[in-house]
Amino acid sequence: MIYGYARVSTKGQAKDGNSLEAQTEALRSAGAETIFVDSFTGTKMDRPEFSKLMKLLKESDTLIVSKLDWFARSVGKASNLITTLIDRGVTVNVLNLGILSNDSVSTLMRNILLSFAQFERDMIVQRTQEGKAIAKLDPHPNFREGRPPVYRK
Repeated sequence: MIYGYARVSTKGQAKDGNSLEAQTEALRSAGAETIFVDSFTGTKMDRPEFSKLMKLLKESDTLIVSKLDWFARSVGKASNLITTLIDRGVTVNVLNLGILSNDSVSTLMRNILLSFAQFERDMIVQRTQEGKAIAKLDPHPNFREGRPPVYRK
């Protein structure tokens, strides 16, 4: 069976072809028969649809994702997951990289690329924290930490 997995961090995310629609179309074009979709952060491994998919995957199945960092934003978590899947006999196909293996060069390349994904996530968190700290020092009358309130009728 050929499975696909698409993920965005937020439901409204749509940039540079990374929307759920663009990902699912790319996965279908690559041969995915069943596609699992999450709108969930990549920092957590316990994602509803991802967890269902991981339980279904068995030897001789193929898992297709459009980008490597859709697995996780941590080098350790993503690399361990990919290694485990390959060891179980699951083919892991990352559309912008190709089919992964557990040989030394493939492992090195995926860990380098995953390091960039983790670095990018860490920088986002750092910039957000710096912005909050600056906003708290020079309070703006409209500054409020957190998400805006939702008004319902």
